[in-house]
Amino acid sequence: MAQTGDLAPNFTLPGAGGGEVSLAALKGEKVVLYFYPRDDTPGCTTEALEFTALADEFKAAGASVVGISKDTVAKHDKFITKHDLGVILASDAEGDVCERYGVWVEKSMYGKTSMGIERASFLIDAEGRIAQVWRKVKAKGHAAEVLEATKAL
Repeated sequence: MAQTGDLAPNFTLPGAGGGEVSLAALKGEKVVLYFYPRDDTPGCTTEALEFTALADEFKAAGASVVGISKDTVAKHDKFITKHDLGVILASDAEGDVCERYGVWVEKSMYGKTSMGIERASFLIDAEGRIAQVWRKVKAKGHAAEVLEATKAL
């Protein structure tokens, strides 16, 4: 499980709109990496819209924002188009990156347990170290909290 102070696990994933998203390619700048369960669900849409609304402020703070779920690139493309999103989305269809960051967890809903992505965010500094971690995130207002931490870094 990735924790504050750790070197952020590197990854290269297919990105929405074609191409790849690689943590190594973003080295030298801050990265906000947020994991979310599924495209176009209420909480995930709220989170993506809030990060989009603050995209210029994240950029001014020297940070890229990358969202990761197990959805396909095609689903990411539809999600971006439907909501006019301004964040990078990457597809971890195999779940390897989710495992390395410790966000693939057992969840319980209505008495049933299943495996799924825990909504979590990681602030990674310009040297590639995890500066802050948020787990079990509530979508509403989260992007603003992450932005404040990003500005302070």
